[in-house]
Amino acid sequence: MFETNLIGLGLAVGSSAFIGSSFIIKKKGLQRAGASGSRASSGGYGYLQEPLWWIGMFTMVIGEFANFVAYMYAPAVLVTPLGALSIIVSAILAHFLLREKLRKLGILGCVLCIVGSTIIVLHAPGEHNISSVDQIWDLATQPAFLLYIASAVAVVLVLVLYCEPRYGQTNIMVYIGVCSIIGSVTVMSIKAVGIAIKLTLEGYSQVAHFQSWIFAMVSASCIITQLIYLNKALDTFNTAVVSPIYYAMFTSLTIFVSAIMFKDWAGESASDIVSVLCGFITVLSGTMVLHGTREPEKLPSAGFADYSALPQISWVVHSNGEIWKQKENDELHGEFVAIIHQDHFK
Repeated sequence: MFETNLIGLGLAVGSSAFIGSSFIIKKKGLQRAGASGSRASSGGYGYLQEPLWWIGMFTMVIGEFANFVAYMYAPAVLVTPLGALSIIVSAILAHFLLREKLRKLGILGCVLCIVGSTIIVLHAPGEHNISSVDQIWDLATQPAFLLYIASAVAVVLVLVLYCEPRYGQTNIMVYIGVCSIIGSVTVMSIKAVGIAIKLTLEGYSQVAHFQSWIFAMVSASCIITQLIYLNKALDTFNTAVVSPIYYAMFTSLTIFVSAIMFKDWAGESASDIVSVLCGFITVLSGTMVLHGTREPEKLPSAGFADYSALPQISWVVHSNGEIWKQKENDELHGEFVAIIHQDHFK
């Protein structure tokens, strides 16, 4: 059990490095695409013609594949929180490549993430032995999990159909909410597919089971939806804001739903459970510190008129109430109340 957790740990750490880098590379691609066409946040898909975005996408695929394999060997409660390491990678790269300044206090956030991840690794539960996809299907059709799925679908529909048209461009929780809720379902379906592949490679073929294909279709649908809304979030808001909030929501929901479906805490001592939760809170605190020490992204100037080229006009209001328009060669009068440069009110 320890050896399988160790394999999952190594894959999860490698995955975080690739995924953290992909955030920055894709962000650069989105910026280039937005400079020459419609932005992803406005419903445009010009980034599909940007090579840099595809490089970031390829990097993310490598990271996600490593993450996918990690779920075959370790429980979600171990693999998912280690995604905080990708926040550290993206924060450091954003500082140098995107000029999204990381303040000195951000180092504390990085340390908290590492300490919390270490606590989780030391106290994470072992992976349960599953012998077939039928067994996973039984877990996925239990009433508690079905209730979660129904609630998740209802919330996503409200966010997409009602909230996105009204608040998508101003409230980050709309896009991140969709990504996080769908992401928690993605992890469960991917873990099911991963176990099916692992069993097949071990000689117990699961290809003939229709449940394997249902899990695969759910995984593909969820991944595509996640990518679309993650691109919208990255193109609309600062990477330093998107990454920690997405991590916090996604990880919390994944741990919660994994505990419902796979019963990760069954047979674990109270001290181990509390230790893992404390580790997760420490990691969460680290991501919030990283978020709080990053500068907010400046609003794009596109669509606003540039007044810098207008001729400068000075108006001097005398104390006696008489208004005089300063000419080019006039000297300033001693009696004035205020000077207003540039008439921006035309």
